[in-house]
Amino acid sequence: MDRLTPEHRSWLMSRVRGKDTTPEMRVRRAAHALGFRYRLHRKDLPGKPDLCFPRKKIAIFVHGCFWHRHEGCRKASVPKSKLDFWLQKFATNIERDERVSDALATMGWTVHVIWECQTKVDVQLRERLLEILAP
Repeated sequence: MDRLTPEHRSWLMSRVRGKDTTPEMRVRRAAHALGFRYRLHRKDLPGKPDLCFPRKKIAIFVHGCFWHRHEGCRKASVPKSKLDFWLQKFATNIERDERVSDALATMGWTVHVIWECQTKVDVQLRERLLEILAP
């Protein structure tokens, strides 16, 4: 059973943003501090990647562990109410992520995902960005 009323849950879920999220802002700040320049949410690319590095043809998505089902992460829990709705929602998100990655790869882009939980520790985030972006 949900601990929140349906109205409060609806209000809470309406506050979930699609861009400029805290994890995305952490990645942006870290990339900028490392000297990398990027473009945000390019509408001409499938899925509007969170960060694009056009010269390198690298697209980075910053995925929320809950919404995009980060395997093995404790944040990827399944709500107990409206189970059918949530399972369908998660399956649709995963399918869309795969479709977008395939479309970008077909266009010659390299796609990377940085998970929300991977943005918590600054040193690890910087290492991950260098691994992705350094030649």
